[in-house]
Amino acid sequence: MKVKVFLISIIAGVVLYACTTNAITGRSQLSLVSESEVQAMALTQYKQFLTENKVVAPTKNNNAEMVQRIGKRISTAITKYYTEQGLSNELQGYNWEYNLVDSKEVNAWCMPGGKIVVYTGILPVTQNEDALAVVMGHEIAHALARHGNERMSEGLLQQLGGVALSTALSTKKKETQDIFMAAYGVSSQLGVMLPHSRKQELEADKFGLRYAALAGYNVREAIPLWQRMEKLSQGQAPPEFLSTHPAEQKRINELQKIM
Repeated sequence: MKVKVFLISIIAGVVLYACTTNAITGRSQLSLVSESEVQAMALTQYKQFLTENKVVAPTKNNNAEMVQRIGKRISTAITKYYTEQGLSNELQGYNWEYNLVDSKEVNAWCMPGGKIVVYTGILPVTQNEDALAVVMGHEIAHALARHGNERMSEGLLQQLGGVALSTALSTKKKETQDIFMAAYGVSSQLGVMLPHSRKQELEADKFGLRYAALAGYNVREAIPLWQRMEKLSQGQAPPEFLSTHPAEQKRINELQKIM
């Protein structure tokens, strides 16, 4: 019993020590991994992902060109906005890239450092450029709000006892990589994806809509988009995107309040 209490005290101390205040959201977050470490790992996993999947060339495909166009407009708007708000340091290490991959999965994600991937399977759901901009803005907001870092830190704490990333990579490389990929919504060998908390989703909705709007997109497309997502989630096996981004009426109601 004493050992259990001692271990709980140690873990509580680690959590308290590792909490930082996010400059974008103003919320305290668990952060066992530095942003530079996360970005370095993201770049490695991103490059590996591209080699293992079919990237659609923007010079030969209108949808791939659209992904590039949306990404450039949003990232340009974010850079301008963050500079005006004195938050340019938050974009340190961000070298934006935007890719469309040929996959039936309904999914999209953004890794730290601005590495954005959209799957062709989500295009029939978004249906238009404004709705796709809402999705991409949402994923970028997750990255800039460091939600993936927060989820990865939680995963390291729960599964590997909160060890340092360098230690985790050297002793349990595959498990650590699986936690990373699950945290950023890419794929998971853990048997279950790591869902975003309701708080993270509301933050990504709020800031994602702002980023898309700053880029000149009609963010009111978010409502019919999530209504379509909600219909998809009613199936027996909802898409991977919806396992980390629950589509429900309460979410749609919150979006209406934001707008």
